[in-house]
Amino acid sequence: MAGKTRAELLATTEALRSKWFHSIDLGQGVTTAGRKSAEQLAQELQALHLPDLNGKTVLDVGAWDGYFSFAAERLGAERVVALDHYVWSIDLEEQWRYKTECSRRGQRPRPWDEVQGVWRPDLLPGKACFDAAHDALESRVEPVVGDFMTIDPSSLGTFDVALFLGVLYHLRDPFGALQRLAAMTRQLAVIETAVIATPGYDRFALCQFIQGDELNEDPTNWWAPNARALQDLCLAAGFRRVEMNRQSPGGRVKRLIGAKHLAGYRGTMRAWK
Repeated sequence: MAGKTRAELLATTEALRSKWFHSIDLGQGVTTAGRKSAEQLAQELQALHLPDLNGKTVLDVGAWDGYFSFAAERLGAERVVALDHYVWSIDLEEQWRYKTECSRRGQRPRPWDEVQGVWRPDLLPGKACFDAAHDALESRVEPVVGDFMTIDPSSLGTFDVALFLGVLYHLRDPFGALQRLAAMTRQLAVIETAVIATPGYDRFALCQFIQGDELNEDPTNWWAPNARALQDLCLAAGFRRVEMNRQSPGGRVKRLIGAKHLAGYRGTMRAWK
């Protein structure tokens, strides 16, 4: 099959200009204009310290536009499943209008799945960028529309490597989520999340409950653990060994981006079965 021309790739990116979250290299010098730059995503990918993926199976939970799914495929994975439903069900333009209106009125936004017009699981408007990149790359990544917390694990199978990036703090039941993740993982799970700083109390497993939209002005953020809590949650969920990496510059603790009252960092936990 002949690949798309550069003009076709440019038209693809332009048609979805306001919707891209990931900057994805589509080839021929064309990269999507995502809110996360190609340089930032490359750094995040490197910080995951992924094992050799040649011949491996990979599950990418919360795939969004698919940057990490396509990266796993590029790195030699035999099978990659991109699982999402929440972002794919959101009309991003309506979401922006709703957030703007809430800000104008001085109101806190409601979770997106409670807002008529924003939540469109019937149309999956938030999946358009993934589909466009998937088509442009002629990818074999398997998209699955499903809620990680309710989908039947047997319908997906188990995976050598599971990616759980930027998902944990969006879930009301983080421990239950990690139990499900452990059940779907054969070798390694990589969990990237917001982590709170608890200087003087680091030996205690503590979690911050986020009642409103304090983190990134997003009403769908619920929990942020400290490093000890994330470690203990993973071990209790069924992983046998864990390793925590901080991703703040120079290892320093800093205020979480977009957070009003939460001091911490983005951290990555590597958890082995």
